[in-house]
Amino acid sequence: MSFNTPGPPPPGHVLRSPQGLATATVALLCVTGGINLLSAGTNVFTLSLMNDLDADPARVTSSMTDLSDILIGFVGILQMLMHIATGVVFVVWFYRVRVNGGIFRATEFTQGSGWAIGWWFVPVAHLFMPFATARQIWRASTQLGPDGSPVRVSSAPLTAWWAVWVAASIVGRVSGAVFSGAEGPGEMAAAATLGICSDLLVVAAAALAVLFVRRLTAMQNTMAAQGPYALVRPAHEGVPATAGI
Repeated sequence: MSFNTPGPPPPGHVLRSPQGLATATVALLCVTGGINLLSAGTNVFTLSLMNDLDADPARVTSSMTDLSDILIGFVGILQMLMHIATGVVFVVWFYRVRVNGGIFRATEFTQGSGWAIGWWFVPVAHLFMPFATARQIWRASTQLGPDGSPVRVSSAPLTAWWAVWVAASIVGRVSGAVFSGAEGPGEMAAAATLGICSDLLVVAAAALAVLFVRRLTAMQNTMAAQGPYALVRPAHEGVPATAGI
């Protein structure tokens, strides 16, 4: 695909469609959401079991507590594997759209494309710097109107996803710390409650990430096909002349 952009693209960078990576990312996000729903169900079972154990130990058999431990361990392994797989594919997609964004409109970026990967591995900074990069990619992938001003495209999918993802990350860390130190039924019940909150936040973050990935990919596909300026419908066609994606 060819298009006109203000200024030359960065040396060595080539425009490539993010569609395949987006499809894989969306599929993995859906599976991750499903596994976290399963984890939430496991935590509900554990919470109920710990409450029963705290109220009347005679009502809970050792086989029931063993089942809870097995379920927690099994689901935990599934979560870890899916989070790694999803994270790897998502970051590769993120880098791809960052490179494309630099070709579309390099002036929107304040850092090199390598930071689209690097920031995810920097402690503390990974909670806000990838969001800054994502906002720059979003702006670079937005078409311009006839007057050269950016076409208004709501960044709500990006903002909502990031806010929920950060919340899920924080609650997940707290949940893991409480679970590791839990000894009695009351502490295990508290850990399970936090686990339910963490799991549901991950499900919400995965759903919002799907919206973000699909929207940004569509924006970049439009930019590649039409160029930096949005198509304008002539007023004589019965539709008011307006620029839009």
